[in-house]
Amino acid sequence: MIETQTFPPPGGSPPHPPELTDENLDRVFFALSDPVRRAILARLGGGRFLVSELAEPFDISVQAVSRHIQVLVRAGLVQQERTGRISRCRLEVGPIYAAAVWINQYSEYWQAQFDSLADWLGKIEARKPTPGKTGKRTRTTPTKTGEER
Repeated sequence: MIETQTFPPPGGSPPHPPELTDENLDRVFFALSDPVRRAILARLGGGRFLVSELAEPFDISVQAVSRHIQVLVRAGLVQQERTGRISRCRLEVGPIYAAAVWINQYSEYWQAQFDSLADWLGKIEARKPTPGKTGKRTRTTPTKTGEER
């Protein structure tokens, strides 16, 4: 089970990432793969909303938005609080943070790749002849017939 945390947590430090199993990671990335769900998460970053409020900017039914929210709930990205028939949603950043930590473990690899590319491009740039420093004159002078020699 993914532990739920709100952002920012008390004290202002980043949330401790929950343990992210392969199954949980799959659910988080699946939830993030849809633009409607990403837009819902972006709106929830501003506070708690009713499902009907979350559905307002979309050209889909409230029921369809509710299905998207259920995907986000199963991924641990949204917490739903029900009072009777009213359901309020709020963002849970713990799983997003854990996914970011998982992705970040590859940053060392990519940084090494970018450093290697920068070295390679620097060597290519160093090989380019600098105009005016080649030592050869490429100036041509016209002959009497108008041809260059």
